[in-house]
Amino acid sequence: MSFIRTLVAAMMLAAVVSVSAVQGAHAQTSTVMVIDDNKIFLDSKAGKDIQTKLQNIEKQINNELEPTRKSLETEVKALQPKLEGKTREAIAADTALVNELAAFQKKNNDLNQKRAIAEREYAMTAEKAIIDFNNALDPVLTEVIREKNAQVVLLKSQVVFSADAVDATAAVIQKLDAKTTAIAVTRQKLPAAPQGGN
Repeated sequence: MSFIRTLVAAMMLAAVVSVSAVQGAHAQTSTVMVIDDNKIFLDSKAGKDIQTKLQNIEKQINNELEPTRKSLETEVKALQPKLEGKTREAIAADTALVNELAAFQKKNNDLNQKRAIAEREYAMTAEKAIIDFNNALDPVLTEVIREKNAQVVLLKSQVVFSADAVDATAAVIQKLDAKTTAIAVTRQKLPAAPQGGN
């Protein structure tokens, strides 16, 4: 997954314009710089910090859902003997069992809804963390591009071959680590659904 693709795409577009101008001047050459965006995220201190915090939030979400999941698992085991050997008609005729099944189904639906909300909130949290990471990375990447006097920046994942000399990934990570070691990651919440209806 590319976390800085938008930034790099914008820079590449600007680079294409400058490369066209340079090509018109004939004798000049373009300086190409390659970066591994995944490595920057996975290996930088800020990226590792985000990964750890997201894992902790994921564990917290799972811990919140686990008691209900276990409770439903226990209920399923208790319901199985009551259903064994019974036809639909026999089950429908047993009002207490029908009520028990309906209550179980409601709890199961509620758990599935909570799980879906938690997944959306986790995705929102990860997205916000990546945006904040990109905001920290942007000036660092711009600084490295300036230092290397690069007119073209490419993602390593989209290049067939690049010499180690043009790979600026390590320089970007080093500068990012010096400036930003942590990113605040706050669990995002969906707005509460309005109670009742019209």
